[in-house]
Amino acid sequence: MSFDGTSSDIFNDIPYIPLSYSNADSQTSALRLILTLFPDWGHGDGKIEFIRFKDGITNTLLKAVKRRPGYTEEQIDKEAVLLRAYGNGTEVLIDREREATSHSLLAQHKLAPQLLARFQNGLMYRFIRGHVSSSQDLTSEPVWRGVARRLGQWHATLPIISAGKTAVVADASLEVPLKSSAPTSIASLEEINAITPSKPAPNVWTVMQKWVFALPTTNKAETKRKEVLQNELKRTVADLGDKPGLGGNGLVFGHTDLLSGNVIVQPRSASARDSKIDTVAFIDYEYATPSPPAFDIANHFAEWGGFSCDFNVLPTRSVRRHFIEEYVSSYTSHTKLHPNIDYVSRLFEEVDAFRGAPGLYWGIWALIQATISQIDFDYASYAEIRLGEYWAWRAEEDGSRIRDGKEKPLRERRWAEE
Repeated sequence: MSFDGTSSDIFNDIPYIPLSYSNADSQTSALRLILTLFPDWGHGDGKIEFIRFKDGITNTLLKAVKRRPGYTEEQIDKEAVLLRAYGNGTEVLIDREREATSHSLLAQHKLAPQLLARFQNGLMYRFIRGHVSSSQDLTSEPVWRGVARRLGQWHATLPIISAGKTAVVADASLEVPLKSSAPTSIASLEEINAITPSKPAPNVWTVMQKWVFALPTTNKAETKRKEVLQNELKRTVADLGDKPGLGGNGLVFGHTDLLSGNVIVQPRSASARDSKIDTVAFIDYEYATPSPPAFDIANHFAEWGGFSCDFNVLPTRSVRRHFIEEYVSSYTSHTKLHPNIDYVSRLFEEVDAFRGAPGLYWGIWALIQATISQIDFDYASYAEIRLGEYWAWRAEEDGSRIRDGKEKPLRERRWAEE
């Protein structure tokens, strides 16, 4: 197999600004970055403004605008820039080179806004017009159908192929091998990738393995928990790792973080005003990686409850099926699938099987964030809630809840509703 480019080539082609953003000196450091990127913003009429978004719990996100006299809000937004600064210590969780590479690849296919520059602790890219979804928005049929369509397009446009043990993002004109998770002081690349020896890496399972290796072990309780989570990761990979998905190696290029704040509902054009389906865009690709499609979909469904994890609003069986029908219709319109296979039923069953995996994923993530983050968020409690989702699913799968005579938890009851 020949490659027309490499992930390193794409990463190095992104303009780099050797400056950093500081929360302690937000206005000055952000202005310095913007004027380095766009020196002309420092001249002529119109002030520069920074608008802080507060939806994230990991990074700092600012919108930079130049309020030129006589410009409409739409004209101002066309040249607006988003500045995203990474959270403290998040390099333990996120491969920033792979994130920037993924963003560039997606932008080439108009699945992401133009990436303008990277700086020492973040990225700058074009602003997408629209409103940031709330968790309530995700439960609205016009929005969730729009998400299903966009996600089907995402997964179909950049398929994952394999070159030996390396995951490769491919389309008709380009094949780019993805950079595997960097080895840590705790684990080698071989140890990280050994969780799925038959799958091209990186993938969502190797990401989770890297996180488990990074869990703290400062006391006996932490050491025991790390051991338990390692065993559960192996168990989950054994149960779910070989699901066929939509064919091939069972992997797609997943977003894997489709919470409400990463879904932008875009303004409707005049011709689409009567449409019953919203057009949406996805932002923030720091967790984008090859994953089973069912994981990406199940993870999105879990986000309907927001950071408060309100299980009462999770999609019922009928809503999940309609979502998957919309998704498969979009996916097949961008690729070729065997017409005799019922992909809707297959994917519906796989999403059902994957419903506990996002809890394991984000539970491990939150345990690490609890030790490194400086953001005012109760990561420790969040970890317990998300891991509780995993344990509830596991108890249904292995029959232990029934054997122990326990009541079915709310999340599992909601998931079973028709």
